[in-house]
Amino acid sequence: MNAALPQSLTPPSAADAHFPVVIVGAGPTGLMLANLLGAQGIETLVIERSNNTVGEPRAVSIDDESLRTVQAAGLIGEVLPQIVQGYGVHYFSWRGKEFARIEPQSLEYGHAKRNAFRQQVLVGQLRDGLQRFTHATIWFGHSLVKFRDEGLDGDAVHLELSHAGASKHITCQWLVACDGGRSGVREQLGIALTGNTYDEKWLIVDLLERDSPFRHTRTYCDPARPAIRLPGPAGTLRYEFMLHPGEDPDSMLDETLVRDLIRAREPGDAALAITRTVVYAFHARVAERWQSGRVFLAGDAAHLTPPFAGQGMNSGVRDATNLAWKLAAVVRGDLHASLLATYQQERKPHAWSLIQMAMRIGRFMQPKSVLAASMAQVALKLCSLYRPVRDYVLQLKFKPKPRFHEGFFLPGENAGAAVVAGQLLPQPRMERPDGSQVWLDDMLGHDFAWIGLAGAVPPEGLGLACRRVRLVAQQDDFLQPDPHVDTVLRDVQGTLEGILRSAGANALLLRPDRYVLAYLGRPGADDGQLASLIQRYAPARVAAR
Repeated sequence: MNAALPQSLTPPSAADAHFPVVIVGAGPTGLMLANLLGAQGIETLVIERSNNTVGEPRAVSIDDESLRTVQAAGLIGEVLPQIVQGYGVHYFSWRGKEFARIEPQSLEYGHAKRNAFRQQVLVGQLRDGLQRFTHATIWFGHSLVKFRDEGLDGDAVHLELSHAGASKHITCQWLVACDGGRSGVREQLGIALTGNTYDEKWLIVDLLERDSPFRHTRTYCDPARPAIRLPGPAGTLRYEFMLHPGEDPDSMLDETLVRDLIRAREPGDAALAITRTVVYAFHARVAERWQSGRVFLAGDAAHLTPPFAGQGMNSGVRDATNLAWKLAAVVRGDLHASLLATYQQERKPHAWSLIQMAMRIGRFMQPKSVLAASMAQVALKLCSLYRPVRDYVLQLKFKPKPRFHEGFFLPGENAGAAVVAGQLLPQPRMERPDGSQVWLDDMLGHDFAWIGLAGAVPPEGLGLACRRVRLVAQQDDFLQPDPHVDTVLRDVQGTLEGILRSAGANALLLRPDRYVLAYLGRPGADDGQLASLIQRYAPARVAAR
């Protein structure tokens, strides 16, 4: 992915000195954020110190939530053909016997829960995707030297950049640091990381042209040498081996030793071409603060996640999803800048819950003795005998739900709802009046959305740009066009109708990131609470009326 840069990605003239949003770092988090902002018409600059996007494989797993964000960015048609959709994990004991499988089949958010991908391909697609927008730009070969934030009482962040030995000065309204685990922005802000860096190190080996068509990951829970085999797209393959205390990381990179480790797991893989070997330590750390004035942290700059659950990059994509629509609303003047404080409120607890999940999986994958391995594996076998527990494991229901406990939504209501306010709404397939089926999100655009059953009336005067969708129940048919809504969709699976019924509501209001903002039309409900919530974040010119 190191082709010559498209002309549209080269630096413009120095006259373009101010940007509403500047993003530091052209990794998956920064580029996803830039694409989402670009899709919403926000002028955005990405600065990247390297001369192109990364050309080596890093993350290898992309989940359903991230693919839903790719869909929102308008790039799902480019990305899906380049991934292996719907892979599972098979677990093997120290004796080489398979003792468990996790193969989730649910398409709750419209896409398979686990998918193999190549990070360098995705970032290249995100990079090239910015060419769709005249208002989104990447400056490669630019380093951020320092910055000065005027704070929320001011109106700008002043940046000094270095490019080809020369300095350049620009300003922006909002600065987002997506510059990795060793974030220079975080360091300048003096924000500490809390958590742990672990002693265990892992050897990563990337290979090409595998001959085995087997699509699922194999995890070897062997105290002698825990290992993972991960097939990827286009015949790629990754092995991960845990190193023991006292083993020299540099010595473990010896090719003969590496091939011997592979041969012990799968003899047919030992002769494949090796493209990369690296040893890394893993971290479970989170930044104390994710916002300082007009500056935000996202991705690895905000949190470092152990690799065992494949959630490091995916957590960064969630950051971009959460922050993009809020920045867009504030830059346009639709909502007050105080809304941006909900970014940390909403994202930090969920990111930490995924870090904790990864640590629990890591303890299972890294047994310290045969006895410990035996006990854990027997326990999992016993659990599989009880269907609810088996489904909880096999369908990845132990993964923390994308749900907020405080932030921009009406909390504490509809506790019995299948999807509570502050939680990501499922994305079922919907039927249009012409009989064609579409993903729900493709009919909602980038604004807020009202979705209501027959008889529900779209609210007026909320002060939010809102797409109105009439929901035809699963057992009903389309009738005459409804002049009060923008589109009519039939709930062919009954998913949304069931959610509304469980909440005792006839309509719901969705945020642009597809989290439920509020349920509407409940008997005895105080609709003034929603108006008060929205008024709290209304721009000053509206709130003063």
